[in-house]
Amino acid sequence: MRIKDSIDKIPGGLMLVPLLLGALCKTFVPGAPAYFKGFTLGIMTGVIPILAVWFFCMGASIKLSATGTVLRKSGTLVLTKLLTAWAVTIVASWFIPVEGIQTGFFAGLSILAIVASMDMTNGGLYASLMQTYGTREEAGAFVLTSIESGPLMSMIILGASGVAHFEPQVFIGAVLPFLVGFALGNLDPKLRAFFAPGGMLMIPFFAFALGNTIDLSHLLSPLAGLGVVLAVSVIALTGIPLILADKFIGRGTGTAGLAASSTAGAAAANPLAIAAVAPQFAPAAQSATVLVAICVIVTSIVVPILTGLWYKRFGLGLAERASADETAPQLVPAD
Repeated sequence: MRIKDSIDKIPGGLMLVPLLLGALCKTFVPGAPAYFKGFTLGIMTGVIPILAVWFFCMGASIKLSATGTVLRKSGTLVLTKLLTAWAVTIVASWFIPVEGIQTGFFAGLSILAIVASMDMTNGGLYASLMQTYGTREEAGAFVLTSIESGPLMSMIILGASGVAHFEPQVFIGAVLPFLVGFALGNLDPKLRAFFAPGGMLMIPFFAFALGNTIDLSHLLSPLAGLGVVLAVSVIALTGIPLILADKFIGRGTGTAGLAASSTAGAAAANPLAIAAVAPQFAPAAQSATVLVAICVIVTSIVVPILTGLWYKRFGLGLAERASADETAPQLVPAD
């Protein structure tokens, strides 16, 4: 059976499929973890320890020695994404309480959901799109998107925008696995090679545990429509600045910027991880997880379509004109 090949055909499938399986368990057999106990209980409910190991491995995989072009592309996209999420979080904090909106169509929307859905790019989706629509340097620009992974940047944004205050030891405790992994991976290339595969390996495990916190009955509530609205907002609010940054700073066609306007599959883990160290977000964590999961699904479908259309209209057109300019016969002035 080609199970892995089938999962790979789904955008973000390595995260989304185990997440859905876990959510099915939570929805239809919610008592399973307590019934089986032991290791089964651990793998179904151990989001935080599994996420901690994944965060360490992600830190170990990051290598900042890259070419100037790749580094410029990476830095431009990552910084633009984070600054945009920070600006949107500040504006949202003027209208939305920490515990989230409780009534009306926007019930369930929270600052936690907004920042988690906007500050992380789906690096795998971006890389695959750039393999098709971009240059080799643009495809390699996902090298720094790993910095966005995990709750680190979400916590920085929430703290910088004044929405949350994290005690120093709590903040250090949240980022320490990442920093230790980063240090070890850069001090010894063999350690990087040893730990880096763990980042990919741990994804289905924490996705399954995370799914066991999601009751799919919530999708029958206004959260489904709200999740779609949030996903479209993510693409619009981050996509436009990313396109402009790619064109004017990264010296691209805007295609790479639009390809980076998705929500990473791993972002669905951020609300629960942040709520674990900042209890004021606990009331919003479950609905935020559902909303971010919907954003992952919607952006994984819509962003590739928009990127292809943008490339055909702007990226491909520029490439064809450049090629025509190079092959056109040159006129020689008459004597």
